[in-house]
Amino acid sequence: MRFLVRQTDLGGLARLGRLSTAHGEIDTPAFMPVGSLGPVKGVDGEDLQALGFRLILNNAYHLSLRPGHEAVAELGGLHAFLSWPGAILTDSGGFQVFSLARLCKVTDDGVTFQSHLDGSPHHITPERAIEVQEALGADIIMAFDECLGLPASRDRVQEAMLRTNRWAARCLAARRRTDQALFGIVQGGHDADLRVHAARAIVAMGFDGYAVGGLSVGEDKSVMYRMLEAAVPELPAGSPRYVMGVGMPEDLVEGVAKGVDLFDCVVPSRHGRTGWLFTSFGRVLIKNARYTRDERPIDPECRCPVCCRHSRAYLHHLFTVKEMLGVRLNTLHNLHYFADLMQRMRTAIQGGSFAAFRKEFHARRAGVAAECGDVATVGTDDVRAPASWGEGQG
Repeated sequence: MRFLVRQTDLGGLARLGRLSTAHGEIDTPAFMPVGSLGPVKGVDGEDLQALGFRLILNNAYHLSLRPGHEAVAELGGLHAFLSWPGAILTDSGGFQVFSLARLCKVTDDGVTFQSHLDGSPHHITPERAIEVQEALGADIIMAFDECLGLPASRDRVQEAMLRTNRWAARCLAARRRTDQALFGIVQGGHDADLRVHAARAIVAMGFDGYAVGGLSVGEDKSVMYRMLEAAVPELPAGSPRYVMGVGMPEDLVEGVAKGVDLFDCVVPSRHGRTGWLFTSFGRVLIKNARYTRDERPIDPECRCPVCCRHSRAYLHHLFTVKEMLGVRLNTLHNLHYFADLMQRMRTAIQGGSFAAFRKEFHARRAGVAAECGDVATVGTDDVRAPASWGEGQG
C-alpha cells in the first residue's frame, strides 16, 4: 500500500490523496460501503464499480462465523469469493464482539464470548484477529481493539485504551503477510487527553495507517468532532487517516474538514432498506402517503440511474407492497448520493474552495430544516437525523 497527499485546502486540514493498493487506486477522501457479511446488501460489485466505489469494508467477525475464514481462504480469499476486483478493508471485529456477542468476558489475553448466532463459545486474541484477517486476504486489515460501551468512568476508559494499545503491539508482532496494510486504532472514549495519549502511542508503533474508533455510538456530534480535533492532528500527515463507523453526510463533511481520509458506515444501505433517501436538500421518507401520486424523481438534481428513470410514486408503491426491487433501488440511490458527495468534496479541495463548499452544504440543510420545521412531529421530508441513527460501526 502507498498513500500520497496530492493537495490540501482549509489551511492544510482537508486533504486530497491517493491510496494505492494491489487491487487498484482509491482517490481520497473516500467512503467505504459496508458489506458486513461480504456483499453490500442489495447490490453487487458491478453496481458499486459503476457508482465509482473502489474500496469496500467487510467484517472479520461475521465472516469468521459464516462461512468461516478457512472456507474463504480455500476459495481464493475475499476478492475471489465476492468476485470483487477492487480493494477491501476488513474490520477486525472488535466492535461486533462487544456489541453483538453474548456473555462477553475481557482479559488482557483477549475476549471470550458466545456467538450471537448460536451461542457457541469463541475466544479471540489479537493474534487470532490477525490470523483471521490474513486468511480472508483483504488489502487493509485492522488491529484488534477493545470497544467500550459509553458512558463509562475515566478509569474504565483509560483501562480499555491502554489494553487496546497493548493489543496493537501484539497485532504488529503477529502479522505474517507483507502484502496487507495494517492499521492501528486510536481509542480513548470522550476524553481528549486520552485520545491524544492513545494516538501518540499507536503512532510510535509504526502502523501503515491509523484509525479513530469508538465514535458515532450515540454521543452528541459536538463530542465526536472534539475527539477528532484531538486525535487526528497527532496522526502522521503522510499516512491515511480513517474514522470508523461514521457516515452521516454532515459527519463526512466535518470529518474531511478535520483531516480524515477514509470513512465507512452502514447508513446508505440500511437507510435504503427502511426507505430513508438522501437528497441534496435533506432526506425523503418514501413510505409517506404524500408520495403516492408524486411524479418527481427522488431528487431533481440527482443523476443516478434511479432518479433518471423512476418517480417517487413508483418507489413509494414498491416500498408499500414490500417489493424487494424497492430496497435495491433505494440503496442504489443512497450509494450514489454518498459517492457524489465524496467526489464533490474532492473537487472542492482540488479547486481550493472547500471552505465555500462546506459553508454552502450546511447553509442549504439549515435552510430546508427551517422551512420544514420539526419533521419528527409534522412528518414531512426529513432533514434531521433521529437519535436512533447513532448506529456507530454497524
